[in-house]
Amino acid sequence: MGKRSKVIEKDEVVVRFSGDSGDGMQLTGTLFSYTSAIFGNDISTFPDYPSEIRAPQGTIGGVSGFQVHFGHSEVYTPGDYADVLVAMNPAALKANSKWMKPGGTIIIDVDSFDEKNLRKAGYKTDDPITEDKLGDFNIIKAPITALTKESLKDMGLDNKSILRSKNMFALGLVYWLFNRPLDNTKEYITKKFKKKPIVVEANLKVLEEGYNYGSIIQALTPSYQISPADIEKGFYRNINGNTATAWGFIAASEKSGLELFLGSYPITPATDIMQELSARKDLGVKVFQAEDEIAGITSTIGASFAGDLAITSTSGPGLALKGEAIGLAVIAELPIVIVDVQRGGPSTGLPTKTEQSDLMQALYGRNGESPVVVVAASTPTNCFDYAFYASKIAVEHMTPVILLTDGFLGNGTQPWKLPDMDEFPKIDVPMVDRNMKDWEPYLRDPEKLSRYWAIPGTPGFAHRIGGLEKDYKTGAVSHDPLNHQKMTDVRQAKVDKIADYIPELELIGEEDADLLIIGWGGTFGHLYTAYEEMTNEGYNVALLHFNYINPLPKNAFDILSKFDKKVVCELNMGQFVGYLRMKFEGMSFTQYNKVQGLPFTVNELKEHFKKLLEE
Repeated sequence: MGKRSKVIEKDEVVVRFSGDSGDGMQLTGTLFSYTSAIFGNDISTFPDYPSEIRAPQGTIGGVSGFQVHFGHSEVYTPGDYADVLVAMNPAALKANSKWMKPGGTIIIDVDSFDEKNLRKAGYKTDDPITEDKLGDFNIIKAPITALTKESLKDMGLDNKSILRSKNMFALGLVYWLFNRPLDNTKEYITKKFKKKPIVVEANLKVLEEGYNYGSIIQALTPSYQISPADIEKGFYRNINGNTATAWGFIAASEKSGLELFLGSYPITPATDIMQELSARKDLGVKVFQAEDEIAGITSTIGASFAGDLAITSTSGPGLALKGEAIGLAVIAELPIVIVDVQRGGPSTGLPTKTEQSDLMQALYGRNGESPVVVVAASTPTNCFDYAFYASKIAVEHMTPVILLTDGFLGNGTQPWKLPDMDEFPKIDVPMVDRNMKDWEPYLRDPEKLSRYWAIPGTPGFAHRIGGLEKDYKTGAVSHDPLNHQKMTDVRQAKVDKIADYIPELELIGEEDADLLIIGWGGTFGHLYTAYEEMTNEGYNVALLHFNYINPLPKNAFDILSKFDKKVVCELNMGQFVGYLRMKFEGMSFTQYNKVQGLPFTVNELKEHFKKLLEE
C-alpha cells in the first residue's frame, strides 16, 4: 500500500451515513461505531430514520441516516455538523449537505445520480454540486454501485442481493478514510450470516474492495487520524438507551429478589425494551406482549399485586391510553414502573423523531388528584441507572413511577463501562411481617407513609384493594368526604417525602455565574457541551440539570434562587419551565424551546446564551 497523500490529525470527527431506507445505513453506521469504540474512541451516535417501513424510494422523506461522533476525548453529543458525509443517492445529499462542516468530505455513489433520482430529490439541474454550492467540499465521486456489481458478478447472486452489499463498499471506503481495521466487521458479518456462506463471502469481498478503492484514490483525498481516548480502564460495550433501560430493570430484579414482569404493547421507539427483556428468559424475566396498551398496564398491575417487580413500556400515545390504569395503581398503592420513550406528537405525530413533550402528561395526565413519581434519564448509558432507581423508588415507597426517556436516548449509543453491581444498593421490599398485629391493607410505614405489600395467599393477610376510595384505617370502601380528603393528602405526602430519599442537585459551575442554564432529561449532552465550550471561551455560565422531576430535589429552590438570569431549555414549548414557575411562584425564568423532531445543536444553544448575556 502506498503512502497516504495527506493525513489530518483531529481530536474528534463526525461522520454521517445517509441513503434510502433500504440502503442499510443504520447497520453501516452501527458497525462503524462499534469499530471506533473498540479502537478506543469515545463515541455518541444518532440514528435518524423515517417512520415508514419502506419510505418512498429516492425522495427526501425516504432518507435514512446514522450519525456518529467519535474522538480522542469525551464526547457528549452526536455532533452538530459532519466532517464526512456518505450520500448513497441525490436525496441523501440534498437532505444532509446543509449539516456539513465547511471543507468537509462528501462521498457520493455517483452511479445513483441519474436524471430520475436527481428530479426525485428536487434538483433542477444535473449538477447537484454546483446547485447546492458544494464546490468548497472535498467530493469523492465513487462508482459504488458499479464496482459492487463488478466485484460480485461471478458469484451467482441476483441483482437485488448484489445491490444490498453496496453499503459494505461504502463502509470499507470509510474504514480506509479513518485507518480503521476491518477485523471486527468481518467477524460480525461471518457470525450474522453464518447460515448463508455466499452472503458472508459477498459482503466480505465488497468490504475489502471498498477499502482497497480508498488506497487507489488516496492521492485525491486526505484521510483522518483520531487517537484513542484516555478513558478509565475496565470492560466496555457500546449500548443504546433502550437496552440499558432493560438491563437496569434486570439489575433491580436481582437486587430486590423479585421476579421481573413486563406487560407491554409494541410502539416506536420503545419496542426494543420489550424485545431485549423477552430474550432474557434465562434470567427469569417474564414478558407478556399484550393486545393493546391498556392490557399491557393492567397486566402489570396484576403482576405487582401478585408480588412481581412489574414494568410496562410505551411512548406518548400509549401513555395517554394507560392514564386510567395508572390512577388505579395510585389508589391501590401498588409499585409499578411505566417507561415512556418520548417521541414527536401530538397523536401519531413523528414516531421516529425525538421530543420532550410528555412531561405534563406524566405529571398530571390522570383524573383526580393522582400523584406519581416522575424520573428522567439524561444519557443512553444512565438509562440503566434510572431504570434501577425508578424500580427502587416504586418498590420501597409502594407507588407508580414514570421513567421518561426519549427517542434520542433510546436509539442513541455510547460506550458503557460495565458496572460493579456491589456499588448499587439493595432494594428493600416492604413485605408484610407475619408478626404484625392489627394489620390493615393501608397500614403505613411511619417514615415513608407507604403501605405494606401483602402477597395474595399469605396466611392471615387476605385483603381487597381496587379503584374505589378506601377507609384510612380499615381499607374498606368509603365515601366519607373527610376520609377522602385524608387519603388524598397522604397519597400526596407519600410522594413528597420521597424527596428525602433522592440525591440533591449538583451545580456544574460557580454560584456567581452570569447565566444559569437549566435542562432536564435527554438534553444533557448538548447543554453540557455548550456550557463547557462557553466556559472555555471565557463566559461565566453554570448548568443545572434535573433527573428527578416529581418530587424535585430538596435543594432546588436554594440553587435556583442564587441566580438572577436563568434559561430553561427543552424540546417542547415550555412544559418544565411552566412547572418550575408553578412550583417557585415569583421566580423568574426565560426559556428556549425547539420542536422539530431533532435534538438541540450546540451552536444554536451557544448563540442564544450569548444573546442573553448581552441583554
